[in-house]
Amino acid sequence: MGTDTRFYSRLGPLTAEHLASISEARLAAGGDVLIEDVAEPAAAGPGCLVFLTSSNGLMNGLPAGAAAIVPEGMEADAPEGVAVLVHRSPKAAFAKAAQALLEPRRNEAEALVADSAEVHADARLSPGCVIGPGAIIEADAQICAGAVIGPGCVIGEGTRIGPRAVITFALVGARCEIGAGAVIGETGFGLVQDQGSLLTLPHLGRVIIGDEVTIGANTTIDRGMLSDTRLGRGCRIDNLCHVGHNVEVGEFAVMAAFAGISGSVKIGAGAQFGGRVGVADHLTIGKGARLAADSAVMRDVPDGETWAGSPAQPIQRFMRETAWVRREAGRKGAKSSRKTEG
Repeated sequence: MGTDTRFYSRLGPLTAEHLASISEARLAAGGDVLIEDVAEPAAAGPGCLVFLTSSNGLMNGLPAGAAAIVPEGMEADAPEGVAVLVHRSPKAAFAKAAQALLEPRRNEAEALVADSAEVHADARLSPGCVIGPGAIIEADAQICAGAVIGPGCVIGEGTRIGPRAVITFALVGARCEIGAGAVIGETGFGLVQDQGSLLTLPHLGRVIIGDEVTIGANTTIDRGMLSDTRLGRGCRIDNLCHVGHNVEVGEFAVMAAFAGISGSVKIGAGAQFGGRVGVADHLTIGKGARLAADSAVMRDVPDGETWAGSPAQPIQRFMRETAWVRREAGRKGAKSSRKTEG
C-alpha cells in the first residue's frame, strides 16, 4: 500500500542518486532510478524507498525500480534493477531521505471549516471547531467545541468528537466516542541515533479506528510509521492511556486508565488491561489475555492467560512468589524481634 495522499503530499520523484546525497549514503547501484514513495520492504513496489538493517531475505523480494538503504556488506544481495544506498545507519539515512519525498498535509485554511471539507447536512458542528481541507464528516456526527479535525480525516456516522480533541491522519468509524482532549494521529516516539544525535523517524502511516470504539479523555494514539495503527471494532480505551505507533488492537479489547502500549504491539481480540499496565515494544498479547493492574509486560502473553507483576508472569506463579516473599519476610522479622528482646 502506498502512502495515503489524503494525508501526505509527494515532493518527488527524485533519483536514487539525489537521495543518496541528501541522506549522506554511498550509492552502490541504480543512481537513475526514480523514487516517489516509501514503504515497508514486504509492501514495496516500483518507485518505493525502503531500509533494511539485516540480511533477512526481504532484499530478494524487492521489485525492479525500488530503492533500498542497507548497511555495508548487503549491497551485493540486491536484485537486478534495485537501486542500493549504503549507510552506517540505514534508519537514520531513511529518515533524512523520506523528508525529501513526502510531507504531511497541514491545515492552512483561513476558515474554521475548509471549503473543500464535506460536512453532511445532519452533522452537528459546535462553535470553534476546526475542519481541515478534504475532511469528511458523515451523517449525525458531532464535533464539539474547540475540536480539530485534520486534513483528509474521515469521521464516521454518529461519531462524537469531544471538546478540544485533536484528530489528524485518521479514519474514524461509525458510532465512536472520542473523549475531551484526546489526541489521535500525532507522531510516535520512533527515534534513531546517528553520530551522537537523535533523529525522529518519519511517521507516514495513519490511525484506523473501527466502528463503536470508545476512546477516553486525554488519551493519545500515535499514527503508524510506515504501516497503520489500528483499533478494532468495539474497543474500549479509558482516560489517560497511550497507544504507540503501529499498534494493532483487536476487537472488544479493554484498557483501563494509564495503560501504556509501546510501538508495534499486537493485541488480540477481547484482551483486558488493568490500570497502569505497561507493555514493551514488538510484543504480542493473545486473544482474551488479562493483565492485572500495574503489570509490566516484557514477553509475549499467550491466548487466554492472566498475568501479573513486574516483570509480568502467569498469575499463579506471581501469587506463589508473593506468598513465599511474605512468609520469608515474616520469619526474618520474627528472628529480628527475638534478638532485640534478648
